Amino acid sequence: MDLSKIMAITGKSGLFQLAGQRNNGVIVKSLKDDKKQFISARSHIFSLLDNISIYTLDDSTPLHDIFQTIFKQEEAGSLTLPSNKASSNELKDFLRSVLPDYDEERVYVSDIKKLIKWYGELKANNLVDLEPKPENEDNKDTEAEVKEETEA
Repeated sequence: MDLSKIMAITGKSGLFQLAGQRNNGVIVKSLKDDKKQFISARSHIFSLLDNISIYTLDDSTPLHDIFQTIFKQEEAGSLTLPSNKASSNELKDFLRSVLPDYDEERVYVSDIKKLIKWYGELKANNLVDLEPKPENEDNKDTEAEVKEETEA
């Protein structure tokens, strides 16, 4: 699973795949409906999923690792994804079963809901698998380019 080109964008629902870049923003493709659109860097903040982690008591755990754990447990039949409308306690119990040492003070219920929503969207697009995180230099170049473009 390669999350280096998948992003969340403030003010936009769902996840997007990086399709191209321009001086004042990025061109993205929606994972929901495959529509391409230009998103201005002046109006929105882009967050690559590859750069997002969940706080734990010691440090933090990258989303990639959490998504793999959810996928493994789902495939084994030992886990059922809760609904976004589940109670706070159910959502916290879910995250505790996936990431036992998550920091309950710094991880909010809204974060857990987002995690579930993003996982569902990635799974619906066959972007979740058991492959280890790719460790190539291209990911770092893409991240640097997006950061440079958004700061300009």
